[in-house]
Amino acid sequence: MTSTLLPPDDLYPLLECRHSDPHRILGLRSDGKSTIARVLRPGASTVSIHLESGTKHPLIMAHADGLFEGVILGNQPATPTSYRILSTYPDGSSHSERDPYAFAPQLGDLDLQLLGEGNHFEAYRVMGAHPREVDGISGTAFAVWAPNAQRVSVVGDFNGWDGRRHMLRQLGGSGVWDIFVPGVQQGDHYKFEIRGKDGDVFLKTDPYAFYAQHDLRTACMVTDLGNYQWNDGDWMDARRQRDHYSSPMSVYEVHLGSWRRKSEDHDRPLSYLELAEELTSYVTEMGFTHVELMPVMEHPFDGSWGYQVVNFFAPSSRFGSPEEFRFLIDRLHQAGIGVILDWVPGHFPKDAHGLARFDGTALYEHEDPRVGEHRDWGTLIFNYGRNEVRNFLIANALFWLEKYHIDGLRVDAVASMLYLDYSRNEGEWLPNRFGGRENLDAIDFLKSFNSACYRRHPGVMTIAEESTAWPGVSKPVYEGGLGFGFKWNMGWMNDSLRYMARPPVHRKYHQGEITFSMIYAFHEHFVLVLSHDEVVHGKGSLLNKMPGDDWQKAANLRMFVGWMWGHPGKKLLFQGCEIAQWREWNYLHSIDWHLLDYQPHSGMQAMVRRLNAIYRQESALYALDESSEGFQWIDHSDSDHSVWAFLRKAPKGSGSAHLLVIVNATPVVRPAYKVGVPLSGEYSVIFNSDDAAFGGSGLYQNSSYGSDSHGSHGFANGLNLDLPPLATMILRCPLA
Repeated sequence: MTSTLLPPDDLYPLLECRHSDPHRILGLRSDGKSTIARVLRPGASTVSIHLESGTKHPLIMAHADGLFEGVILGNQPATPTSYRILSTYPDGSSHSERDPYAFAPQLGDLDLQLLGEGNHFEAYRVMGAHPREVDGISGTAFAVWAPNAQRVSVVGDFNGWDGRRHMLRQLGGSGVWDIFVPGVQQGDHYKFEIRGKDGDVFLKTDPYAFYAQHDLRTACMVTDLGNYQWNDGDWMDARRQRDHYSSPMSVYEVHLGSWRRKSEDHDRPLSYLELAEELTSYVTEMGFTHVELMPVMEHPFDGSWGYQVVNFFAPSSRFGSPEEFRFLIDRLHQAGIGVILDWVPGHFPKDAHGLARFDGTALYEHEDPRVGEHRDWGTLIFNYGRNEVRNFLIANALFWLEKYHIDGLRVDAVASMLYLDYSRNEGEWLPNRFGGRENLDAIDFLKSFNSACYRRHPGVMTIAEESTAWPGVSKPVYEGGLGFGFKWNMGWMNDSLRYMARPPVHRKYHQGEITFSMIYAFHEHFVLVLSHDEVVHGKGSLLNKMPGDDWQKAANLRMFVGWMWGHPGKKLLFQGCEIAQWREWNYLHSIDWHLLDYQPHSGMQAMVRRLNAIYRQESALYALDESSEGFQWIDHSDSDHSVWAFLRKAPKGSGSAHLLVIVNATPVVRPAYKVGVPLSGEYSVIFNSDDAAFGGSGLYQNSSYGSDSHGSHGFANGLNLDLPPLATMILRCPLA
């Protein structure tokens, strides 16, 4: 039986939970003479309206599915504060609340316009869940983009996870749905219940959630990010003026779940708060200038290492709360350490509660798997040509820079974004509108992302993991580039590791693998990387890649890392490599810190610490990284001895010395090896990877070498250097 005043076109969509504008028919609605009260409370025995004046108006059950109605004589004001709804239930309980359908939309016309254009770079301020006061009433505003849904509800602790209780309204043709729910507080759990265009009902995460569960429950948590008091003002002020190209940048790459674990506490990972103390102390002691955190955004599968993100705006709850993650960053900044965050705009997983077919359609992804799916990874590719998707990603990048004071974003898998045929066979991809293989939408997105980051946050950096010869990756957009600040030097990494894996007796035939990187070293702003990717999936640890017996393996690794620090380009080293770990990295286990009880490993750690100290002190190693003026070969042709030597030059007028770097890539000791040098005088040995303190032989401990007038390699002066086995040496040149 039905006694409602609602027409069928409103009644049945409402009762069947497929109404797109419940605010228009629920609550108090006046016609100028009287006021109709209408409340949907499934399961309630009675419902009444309590006016601010003190009068009570019982409603009748107009439909057995929980629709209550009544007429209140007179033109009663229908403001959020003018009345409350009292509901009683068969178990004797009662509930009094403000009416969510009495509140105006929390997004304005400008918000909707900018979202539709793809230009709302602070979308995180209006989308998602935001606890606030509206008309003096505390609650939470919810907003979500789901243009093809029949109905969207917010469900959670506060309504018994009942999608009939808080149905959102669609705001015009924007595809955005919104509601303000009084009484919802910080920490309340929630999801969005969506009825797709085909009638299927499913639960989805909030794409803009600031905090979410990482286990099978996958609920989001209402979170206010406005309460943290930062203490890194000095760092942030200095950051705005920093020139990264002419500054030292030695990066320690960290996976938070496996850097250090508490074996005495069920081998659990450290929390953000514990990391704030232990990681900050360690990185400071080791002399790194930055840490790079593998993705911390919430992800359901530990084995993805964070690269299959579901909640792009939420730091993982595995390690603590958003405020505790901020505390970690704050402490690193206070210690003078920058924070780079891995960011993954290239793809997302197919988990049912995530972005995949979010409103029942291919919303964030492409419908056609030939452009919308990464088959290698079992993930989906973002639709960069859609304004709202592009907006979501750029706003996400800016969110981390703004709300978490992140200093740089390292963008994962850029090559997979640039090429439509990436890891695809013929017939498995679609060409662009010009018939080419370039992903034009992704290119435009990357340019827009980089431009927005540098324009809105001076002093930050963006870094591309890009493994091809794409031109101008780290050139500004206005010069025709993609706009990244830096590019990972994958070519150097591959050539160098291939060379280092060769037995020394064969290296003389492959000298070109070492020298080739200097042909293109200044075409981009490079970061030399020995990252996590090189020590997983059966590739072995860096130490195990080296040839020879145990001593030679360690000596090769010391030589290699020493040469890396001497080579032009910023530096990145993955956790565990600094102690010459034997095992390849396993995300489920801690670094093998016990190895530091043994001299080869503690010596390697001491060597990296020494390299970082020299790197910070000697401007020749970093100030002209981007210019060929900072580098000069002395000799790269002595392949018979597998020796090469070069100069790293300090800027003119800096008052700093040039440095001589020489590498002996064989275990053969080479006394009195002749090297030409540009200046006469004493050359101080400031680094020798064969130092006994580092686990080396300690064969030659000379503190300096004087030049003679018997020149070599085109120079008027020369040095007779004693080259230790499998070693890199760095000497400070006399001042001109």
